Amino acid sequence: MNSIFKPKLYVVLKQGYNRYLFQKDLYAGIIVGFVALPLVIAFAVASGVSPEKGLITAAIAGLVVSILGGSRFQIAGPTGVFVMIVYGIVQKYGLDGLMISTILAGLMLVGFGFLRLGVIIKYIPHPLVVGFTSGIALVIFSAAMKDAFGLQINNLPADFAGQWTAYSTGFWQLNYYALIITAVTILIAIYGGKVIRNMPGSFFSIVIVTGVVTLLKLPVQTIQSVFGDIPNTFSIQMPHLEWASIREYIQPAFTIAILGAIQSLLSAEVADGMTGGRHRSNTELVAQGIANIVTPFFGGLPATGAIARTATNIKNGARTPVAGIIHSVIVLLILLLFCKWVRLIPMSCIAGILIVVAYNMSKWRSFVAILKGSRYDVLVLLTAFFLTVFVDLTMAIEVGMVFSAMLFMQRMSKLSNIESVDIDTDIFENYSSLPKGVDVYEITGPFFFGAAQSYKETLKEIAGDSKVLILRMRYVPFIDSTGILSFQEIIRDLRIRKVAIVLSGVRPEVRETLTKCGLVDIIGHDLVCDNFGEAVKKATEELEKKMLYKLR
Repeated sequence: MNSIFKPKLYVVLKQGYNRYLFQKDLYAGIIVGFVALPLVIAFAVASGVSPEKGLITAAIAGLVVSILGGSRFQIAGPTGVFVMIVYGIVQKYGLDGLMISTILAGLMLVGFGFLRLGVIIKYIPHPLVVGFTSGIALVIFSAAMKDAFGLQINNLPADFAGQWTAYSTGFWQLNYYALIITAVTILIAIYGGKVIRNMPGSFFSIVIVTGVVTLLKLPVQTIQSVFGDIPNTFSIQMPHLEWASIREYIQPAFTIAILGAIQSLLSAEVADGMTGGRHRSNTELVAQGIANIVTPFFGGLPATGAIARTATNIKNGARTPVAGIIHSVIVLLILLLFCKWVRLIPMSCIAGILIVVAYNMSKWRSFVAILKGSRYDVLVLLTAFFLTVFVDLTMAIEVGMVFSAMLFMQRMSKLSNIESVDIDTDIFENYSSLPKGVDVYEITGPFFFGAAQSYKETLKEIAGDSKVLILRMRYVPFIDSTGILSFQEIIRDLRIRKVAIVLSGVRPEVRETLTKCGLVDIIGHDLVCDNFGEAVKKATEELEKKMLYKLR
């Protein structure tokens, strides 16, 4: 149990925590708390919910992950990867549906952790991740256009095509003040961070633009005009759940869980790369799961590790998870004390921040690099991208993962082959007198379902004139259940044709599998050899037995 769930905070406190570490964590936590402010508000608004839900998520989920997580530096909260799925869930199922989906996703994440799937999730193909991340970025950019242009569109469609159809019919409502504010916000967000080295420009943009719009009373929509007054409190909420409809939430919950797992572990990997540390992936998944179970009861959104905020945390000198706890406290204080100013933020300012976020998420350099690579990777990339943009994210992830698995199996099957071994080559000079009737073939690559049929057909063809067949298996790393079934059919066919089979160089793990399934008993324990010399000796003995039997 300890190896699965062992929070980094526990490890840090056990090793000893002192005043120096606290000073470092305090400074980093305060900075990240203010950095999180514009981002979590923007993500909440883009998700179709009121801004305080973003603040609640950063405060509650961030606190839980910092206390229970497997990374020293992880900052958790709402992120851009959830915007599209949350918006769709709210549109289809409402806030109750979002709560239920998030709680179910949390349970799945806890299950992932205790099943030790942390390492497996890291191996999700890079083209798939880039594909749906770039697709999400484009969808965020698309959704931000409504407020960027100040368009008066009620109930903006959730789908990409529907949004641009709505824009084309409502573009005559263009608000030039909103457009200018969006442009100014983008410029400040990009270049404002150079004023104070450790503070990103998004924070300056939201402060400066909100101040100017309020003083000049510019005719643009604000958070207050769209969402009303923002509550500066939060309370425990209970979802209305009908058990008969629970199946409806499984698919969106799975999408949230997969996205949360990928993003949180990717963020932890980035932190490890920046610090030389090592996170506990399964502990991180359990912590993210608990955070997503707890946060909805306070009105929060799905949460995961935030790469940009985690990197900011490290750059500002964080040493332990205490920095993440302080970040959560800062966000909570903003929620409780400063919401009367948060409501004054212009929606076009939020749109500008989202456009910058979308650009940073787009991974366009990685996208272009993959397009120049293998056609298989290009296929996975474009499939995930276009499904994300034009269908939905759930479909993109499911189809992308299946597609990736199929292409991987195809590649592996091409690496797996069986071929005749030429005994006359120098390497086999000691066996140049191999008796006629003994043939040697070598299997290379895994004996799995992707290659099993090919192996079976090839062996049936090649054993025509053989009396004894030596199969070299030194390069077979594993054999699966389909491979075993095919092997049984091969042995049955060879016995009918009165061909003996000797296995050579069988790896211990493969031999164990063959023993458990009874194949070693069928072949004969003495005919499963550790090396080629022993296999040749056994093959010669088997050939002699056949000759004696024939003479009788």
